[in-house]
Amino acid sequence: MFTTIPKSICVAILAVGTSSSVLMNICSSATLDDGALTGHRHRVLVSTDIGGTDPDDFQSMVHLLVYADLFDLEGLISSPFGPGRKSDILQVIDRYEQDFRTLTSHSDRYPNAESLRAITKQGETEEANASGVGKPTEGSQWIIQCAKRDDSRPLHVLVWGGIEDLAQALHDAPDVLPKLRVYWIGGPNKKWSVNAYNYVEQNHPLLWIIEANATYRGWFVGGEQNEPWGNKSFVSEHISGHGALGDYFSTQLKGTIKMGDTPSVARLLRGTSEDPTQPSWGGKYVRIWDGRKTTFDRLTTEVDQVEVFGVTEFVLTKPSDFSAQHSAEMIFDRGVPSSKGVIEDDKLRFRFSPRDAKLWSYEIKSDHPNLQGLVGSFQAVPPSEDRTKATSDSHPNWWIDDPHPSVAEGVHPGAKSVNQWRVEFLSDFAKRMDRCKNLSTTFRECR
Repeated sequence: MFTTIPKSICVAILAVGTSSSVLMNICSSATLDDGALTGHRHRVLVSTDIGGTDPDDFQSMVHLLVYADLFDLEGLISSPFGPGRKSDILQVIDRYEQDFRTLTSHSDRYPNAESLRAITKQGETEEANASGVGKPTEGSQWIIQCAKRDDSRPLHVLVWGGIEDLAQALHDAPDVLPKLRVYWIGGPNKKWSVNAYNYVEQNHPLLWIIEANATYRGWFVGGEQNEPWGNKSFVSEHISGHGALGDYFSTQLKGTIKMGDTPSVARLLRGTSEDPTQPSWGGKYVRIWDGRKTTFDRLTTEVDQVEVFGVTEFVLTKPSDFSAQHSAEMIFDRGVPSSKGVIEDDKLRFRFSPRDAKLWSYEIKSDHPNLQGLVGSFQAVPPSEDRTKATSDSHPNWWIDDPHPSVAEGVHPGAKSVNQWRVEFLSDFAKRMDRCKNLSTTFRECR
């Protein structure tokens, strides 16, 4: 809900370099009146690919921990593709432990490092097979255990990477579904998690979930980028030299903000958590529409269209002598991951999710001569306005990026619904990082 103090006035005053913490507090609290910053305490579990395909999760983990006094953190799960593991989460907790004394001088509700280590679990490290699920992991079992606790509050599951552990938890204990409030950074993660995503979407349509395919980019693209709010200048002024956490943050991505997963936390700091259609620091979303999955029974050409961020399937007639001893994979734009062909009766199926609106090409690599070298292409396009206005009846609790052009930042739908708050959320983050400063340094600055 907006108050009588216009956002534009706050931005203008702060942008000229005002350092008054009082003014920052007024402007920050004047925009949205709900969330953890106003006393609403959420249960939070994070599933992250930290240390895997994208180093920005280290930055988002630092951000999460300096706000940890506002949440009941119940789980930190490592769910990476690539080399990331639980140990990468523990590295950040080690830095947090070094800053713990200074942090607790500001709030006695910060969890100690040992309690954070106790809730840090190892999740799935591989892509799901064609079914979308596999075997339980420590991470998936922890999601179930947390969801089944005797607590009337919902469990916010913030998925920063692969969605495999969530899919496995829903498969193994579907009764936990009503307790979950999921925010998933989809987009590029979906191309790695397309099978798990397909399982969740097809088998658990009543799940409460925000699928942020592009809105999250507003955290680092667009908005107020002049000093001191630029992605690099903000780090040098407000992060570097701010305790062990600040120095660790500054080593990531050459000291430039990305923090693409942080909107999942930010919407709980400022915003109406149960209504994603309302504005929040983590964006504003709309109800999902149907028809986002396209299936072809043939190779395609550039005239064929699919929805960007949707699921694209190829169900091809397999050669009569193609058996389980053969292999086939579809490679898109010569990139990774490839889609491994799965035999289904007399068919061979490949599944993919295009993360960009563009012309995609593909080639089949196979040890069967009738498949080797087959090529095709298709055009991934944004959905039509008519289709996005027809909200899904089968997925009543599923939200997605707002497709309206007014909130797009370039090619990124919904991103302006985040970056419009850039001065506000970075101002608050700067105050939080000040908590990490050495106590003696802070005392000298205050004299």
